Amino acid sequence: MDDRDYSADIAKALATPGGHLHVGQAGWILHYVNESGGRSSLSWYRAEKIKALAIAAALPVIDSSGIDFGDAVRLAVSGPMIAVGGKPDPKPWGAFSYAPLIEVARTYAAAGAEVYNLDLEGTAELAA
Repeated sequence: MDDRDYSADIAKALATPGGHLHVGQAGWILHYVNESGGRSSLSWYRAEKIKALAIAAALPVIDSSGIDFGDAVRLAVSGPMIAVGGKPDPKPWGAFSYAPLIEVARTYAAAGAEVYNLDLEGTAELAA
């Protein structure tokens, strides 16, 4: 049973440009900037509770747990990373580069991932 209170962790992610929750096939990772200004992540394998809390708190959530495993691996290995707490790299984005959260979320959504609390159709880029 997961009885941890994630509210403070979710608040940190909400306060972080590019902060988000990523749910994958093997668990979840919450990305944020810590009190010292460094990038941090919190992870676990049961996603139901934190996913519901993050969605309710309006935190961006990318849930790729239901997409094809090969697509998930391709996106994670070949795609850009999300700029969490920092500036994204200039285009074009690829492996080992940092892109805005919205751009990575759009790529995951195109592969079939569920994306919450982001306007994927919007024209304004949400810079991290």
